[in-house]
Amino acid sequence: MKIEFAPLNIPLARRLQTAAVLQWVLTFLLLAQVCTGIFVILIIRNYWFLYIPYLTWLYFDRRTPEQGGRRSNWVRNWTVWRYFKDYFPIHVLKTWDLNPSHNYIFGFHPHGVLVAGAFGNFCTNYSDFKELFPGCTAYVHLLPFWFWCPFFREYVLSFGAVSVSKRSVSHVLSKEGGGNISVIILGGAKESLDAHPGKFTLFIRQRKGFVKLALTHGASLVPVFSFGENELFKQVSNPEGSWLRTVQEKLQKIMGFALPLFHARGIFQYSFGIVPYRKPIHTVVAFFFKQQIRFKLIILRMLSPD
Repeated sequence: MKIEFAPLNIPLARRLQTAAVLQWVLTFLLLAQVCTGIFVILIIRNYWFLYIPYLTWLYFDRRTPEQGGRRSNWVRNWTVWRYFKDYFPIHVLKTWDLNPSHNYIFGFHPHGVLVAGAFGNFCTNYSDFKELFPGCTAYVHLLPFWFWCPFFREYVLSFGAVSVSKRSVSHVLSKEGGGNISVIILGGAKESLDAHPGKFTLFIRQRKGFVKLALTHGASLVPVFSFGENELFKQVSNPEGSWLRTVQEKLQKIMGFALPLFHARGIFQYSFGIVPYRKPIHTVVAFFFKQQIRFKLIILRMLSPD
């Protein structure tokens, strides 16, 4: 395989952008395991004065991911996220104004491999989201087990992420004052296995819970599509019915998350590695439906089994 190396005279800003994205990928892939490993070592070495206070904290703080989380603007303002956003770059586009006195569910597609668009736009303060939608606060919902990973959960909570459990979504949508947005990546882990460049395979027919929650709390449904999300990585071919796809789906059922076999570019060369390609991401917040109840009933009818 011929290796295409990056030029030596690349500006420092682009080097910093690459470093920012690399640390994000490594964090996404490894930090939870590293934090869990450190915690296990503390127990094995009997550093009780460290792990017992933390376990006590974890017990009393266990409901936080279902009660709006604990975001930190200090973390969201880290300069590294500006370089992260500019690497692709990531943009959010508005097609309709949102009334900050109402609550919303953003149905986000596609999942992609690592959901870079949702992170860049809703988990950092370097997006145009606040300027485009003043008075609105976004909460990205993640799988609940991430919030049981010691130490890692504190990092994830600092970005404003919360659990995707029914109780958590209900908490966000029932907040008084309005302007609260539940960002739900609807396709989830299953959709990530179909994140191939040039293709959009979405999983929504099996996802009905978010519509019922919107009806229950009077929230408005807003479709959100992130163009370019599937262009960031290439995946090993895994069509439905293949042995690889069968293994991936079985592992997903066991672990709760998918394991797409992806690759992209490297740090100093463009031929292989885990650094995503520099492809622009345009996250479009689509048309806001005025006749909300009628629209939701139509969607429920469409999603109901024959």
